[in-house]
Amino acid sequence: MTRQFAVSFDYRCPFARNGHTSVVQGLRDGRDWDVRFLPFSLDQVHVEEGELPVWDRDPEVWGTGVLALLWGIAVRDSFPDHFYDWHIAAFAARHEQGLKIAKAEVLAEIATSVGLDADAVAAEVDSGRPLKVLADEHTEADKRWHVFGVPTFIVGERAVFVRVMDQSNPTDVDRVLDLLEWTDLNEFKHTSVER
Repeated sequence: MTRQFAVSFDYRCPFARNGHTSVVQGLRDGRDWDVRFLPFSLDQVHVEEGELPVWDRDPEVWGTGVLALLWGIAVRDSFPDHFYDWHIAAFAARHEQGLKIAKAEVLAEIATSVGLDADAVAAEVDSGRPLKVLADEHTEADKRWHVFGVPTFIVGERAVFVRVMDQSNPTDVDRVLDLLEWTDLNEFKHTSVER
């Protein structure tokens, strides 16, 4: 039976990277999952109450994660055949290569590296549609599921913020989804993690 879930992301979070590489690996391995990749702006989370949301600001003051999210949304929605490759490459650029993913030229290089037409993705970002999608999807995550960070896994109306320690491990995702079915569990947090 197909497992339907959503998982939030911001490319700057190493735990989102771990969770998302595991989700993408599971999908590539043929897991029977129907996944909604949900952009969630960590820049917006840090906006003080009463201040303009990041999506209503001048791009020069968006923060360091918004532009990468816009490119991710553009690829997810307009070039879906390249999304998994883009998604993993964007996380790798930030966390393996230490690249500044707030820069359009870096995002263009990532796009080109996975076979995308970087100019076409940039044009989609410049259309303003991905910014509206970010505002809508981030707001839905905040209001509907009380999401506060990434990655948050969502099944139906239940949501849980999870920090998995390994990458590319679909079994970790299965475990998270299994725990989400346990409605009497509120919090399960290790006091320390042995590594």
